[in-house]
Parts: sequence; structure tokens; C-alpha cells
Amino acid sequence: MADLDVGDLAPQFDLPRDGGGSLSLAAAAGKPVVLYFYPQDDTTSCTQEAISFSQLKPEFEKAGAVVIGLSPDPVKKHDKFKSKYNLTIDLAADEERKVIEAYHLWVEKSMYGRKYMGVERATFLIGRDGRIARIWRKVRVKGHAEEVLEAVRAL
Repeated sequence: MADLDVGDLAPQFDLPRDGGGSLSLAAAAGKPVVLYFYPQDDTTSCTQEAISFSQLKPEFEKAGAVVIGLSPDPVKKHDKFKSKYNLTIDLAADEERKVIEAYHLWVEKSMYGRKYMGVERATFLIGRDGRIARIWRKVRVKGHAEEVLEAVRAL
């Protein structure tokens, strides 16, 4: 299966969310969507990334964009994560990894010589037309939310 690229229609989703209910790409139609994928709640890099996006949420809203964090963690874990760090962004739970796999982000990783499967940290900026406007793969957290915000403003 070919990787997603800029200009492709973003794969649709409807997933359970923190606090109950669901999050879908269709519900954000007509707005830019920042969809960022991260491996796990409450780990150092994932926490820093979520805090950065939360701190900039008012700026993303001013630019008309919706920010959604997505990981394979269950809703209850998302709820604890949001509460512990006062996060303001929406978190989607993809426990079956269907969306993660649709975006081609379930990949082989390596740590300390051990290979395993996991979520690649990546961000997709989806334009108002539902097409992928920009992709960041193998994200380094420092400065990332700010870079994404600039891309949203440039749409």
C-alpha cells in the first residue's frame, strides 16, 4: 500500500475521545485539522508534545484550526493524561489501530537494539478541503507545535 502524500484525501475516522463521545474528521469539515499521532500517553516526549499543542490551542483556534492528538491508548488513559497535565486539546483513542494503520504509521521501531512495532510520531495538516496539506514524519518535539502553527497560518 502506498504512503499518503500531500494532496491525497485524508483517511476519514470516527473514534472515541477523551471525556466521552467521539471525534471525526467529518465533524471538522471546512476547517483545517492538525492531526498528530503519538505513541503513548504520559511519556516524556508525548507529554511535552501535548503540552506544547495545548499551550498554542488558542492560536490554532484563532487560525480556525482544530487540533487532535491520536494514540492507541484507551479513553480512560487519555482522561487521566489530560487531567494530570491540564491538557486542552482533544485526544482520540485508536485502540484497534485502524486509523494509525490507514495513515501508515504502525511501523517497526528499534530501541537499544530491540526491534518492535509501534506508532511513528507524525503530524498531518489537513486542509479545509479534506486533503493533506502538509506531513511531518519522525517528529522531533521541540519547536514542532510552533512550526505546525505557522503552516496552519500559511494555508
